Amino acid sequence: MLKEKTVVFIGHSECFGIDEAALTAALTQLLQEGFRVFLNGGMGEFDWLCARTLHRLRPAFPNIHQELILPYLGFSIREPAYFDEIVFPETLEGIPHKAAIPRRNDYMVNRAAAALCFVEHDWGGAARSLRRAERQRVRILHVGRKP
Repeated sequence: MLKEKTVVFIGHSECFGIDEAALTAALTQLLQEGFRVFLNGGMGEFDWLCARTLHRLRPAFPNIHQELILPYLGFSIREPAYFDEIVFPETLEGIPHKAAIPRRNDYMVNRAAAALCFVEHDWGGAARSLRRAERQRVRILHVGRKP
């Protein structure tokens, strides 16, 4: 996986009012710029909306590579067909479930050059991941109100 071609999704578990056309446009822009690897945590509605949208874009961009990054073993996967690869980072082995989720999020941010975000308030896991991405100078694209 090449970091410079990798995007991470950062968003709330609920994404009321998201503009799906704006999401499709942002993903299309990233694909046209050469991004090909998309890291997805598979936990919230934003993650699944991104996975479904990329799945619909695949005929026009056959080089899309979607990875689902598991926070722990036994994680329930709603739509495995959307993903080209399912990854359980060995660094998360033995970590309690609640602690594994933020560590998994850090793992994804650390491997991305860009982040597509739906973060509308400044608390919670999505806001924490967004701050980490900003500190690491990851390119940020928002498809919602920035907190």
